[in-house]
Amino acid sequence: MDTYILGIESSCDETAAAVVRNGREVLSNSINTQIDLHKVYGGVVPEIASRKHIENIDVVIDAALEEAGKRLDEIDAIAVTYGPGLVGALLVGVSEAKALAYAAQKPLVPVHHIKGHIMANFIAHPELEPPFVCLVASGGHSHIVEVRDYTVFHVLGRTRDDAAGEAFDKIARVLGLGYPGGPLIDRLAKEGDPEAVRFPRVRMDQDSLDFSFSGVKTAVINYLHKAEQQGAAVRKADIAASFQRAVTDVLCAHTVEAAQKCGLKTITLAGGVAANSELRRRMAEEAGKWGMDVLFPPPVLCTDNAAMIACAGYYAYMAGETADLRLNAVPSLPL
Repeated sequence: MDTYILGIESSCDETAAAVVRNGREVLSNSINTQIDLHKVYGGVVPEIASRKHIENIDVVIDAALEEAGKRLDEIDAIAVTYGPGLVGALLVGVSEAKALAYAAQKPLVPVHHIKGHIMANFIAHPELEPPFVCLVASGGHSHIVEVRDYTVFHVLGRTRDDAAGEAFDKIARVLGLGYPGGPLIDRLAKEGDPEAVRFPRVRMDQDSLDFSFSGVKTAVINYLHKAEQQGAAVRKADIAASFQRAVTDVLCAHTVEAAQKCGLKTITLAGGVAANSELRRRMAEEAGKWGMDVLFPPPVLCTDNAAMIACAGYYAYMAGETADLRLNAVPSLPL
């Protein structure tokens, strides 16, 4: 018998709902993005994000159900992101999911946002099965995760400070490119020389797979400030390419090393930074040297969406992981 999951996502600035059948088949994936709204501020304003979620949450859910051709009473369970994320934004999705679960008498399934990103690979690649290593890189997260089973995850490395996507946004702002920074730097870097400036690649210690991107961010800012003080010309495309190369070098090296340590031959990418063309190219290149396969979702499944939450919700539901109506948002939820 088929199992239908309604997924709800509102952890940051995307209000999303989706219906997924049997964990892998996306019947609908409705997303309302707030990028244009926050662009003028150079980043997400939490209070504005929360208010827009309230306006949009019912709209995206109705759209997802209609596109999937399903009524709420035909849904088997309701999955919702309950952390990590912006607390006000999370509360909108969690409150909506609890209300629907109570009204329709459906099971409520709590989903970890990072696990949702990882599960996007199961949608994009129906043949994919655990175990494998996944690099989750986004505006708020940088994790290397060993996916041992559909609901069993082991963190091998994480950022000690800035997430990779956060560093991209900050450098884009310094370069005057705008927001969101990741796609803008990726585009500009194609016109630059990645070897123009040797920015630092940080290794925490010999055995650690953790990341630190605050150093490379500071190095870029200091380089630009020094050039400005000396009246030296700076080619932004070269800076973007050199910065991007430094970040992707570290992401690729640590992820491939993690796969080697685990004895695994499959690497997946997840999160907004997984859409970066240089990261995809370099990861495939470096992993290929060791006979490893690299998989990544299409861009629409890299950014925040509800299909990935429904997918994660399906496997959690099948494992009996449900919550009662006391479920609350957990903004700093650990993995």
